[in-house]
Amino acid sequence: MNYILRKSILYKSGVPSLDYAMNPVQGCAHGCRYPCYAYLMALRFGRVKSYADWIKPALVTNTLEVLARELDKSHKKIRHVQLCLTTDPFMVGYPEVGKTCLESIRLINAYDIPCSVLTKGILPIELADLDPRNTYGISLSTLDEEFRKRWEPFSAPYAARINALKALHERGMQTWVHMEPYPTPNIIVQELEPILEAVNFAERIDLMRWNYSAKSGHFPDPDSFYQAAQEQLQSFLDKRKRSV
Repeated sequence: MNYILRKSILYKSGVPSLDYAMNPVQGCAHGCRYPCYAYLMALRFGRVKSYADWIKPALVTNTLEVLARELDKSHKKIRHVQLCLTTDPFMVGYPEVGKTCLESIRLINAYDIPCSVLTKGILPIELADLDPRNTYGISLSTLDEEFRKRWEPFSAPYAARINALKALHERGMQTWVHMEPYPTPNIIVQELEPILEAVNFAERIDLMRWNYSAKSGHFPDPDSFYQAAQEQLQSFLDKRKRSV
């Protein structure tokens, strides 16, 4: 693994629904080939030179030191921290990344600040011992492993992601499934319902369209496809709510 130093780690998120975020790693070993927005931005601004460079992650070795200093200074104005927006906090094959992120969450929680986590890796069960206001999520576009091997080649298998998330749910944690990028039928033909049933336990499920690739443009009328998918998701959630 590569290692780097940074002068800052927390930053104000540009995503309207989020507050602050942190990325204690540069690059991501999961190697998503959509391609992912984080990779495109890193390439554009010269932080990496190529895809091969991107999938060789560099851990910020002074993450906890810098994070503690920034929390001491700014914790009163921070309502929430997202891990992560441009990398993965529980990267498959890199336990040192997961250890750093787990310790970062503990530190942030110690300042009475909740965190949200999103991963294509395996959420550790140790998260169940942290602040119950934390939210733990997985990215999930399908249940088809051939899709994963093609588009998310070095990420965790879907069943393993779901099982880890469910284990946290069963310990009383807030769980989330982020279905992005949800593929159009020219990329993979699938039914939405089985995916929703597989994660029916999650408190929150959302779905977002396939971006950053010309492939989605090859499907006729993608807007209608995604509208129908959103309506199906909402119907599923409404039915679930009525059955409680």
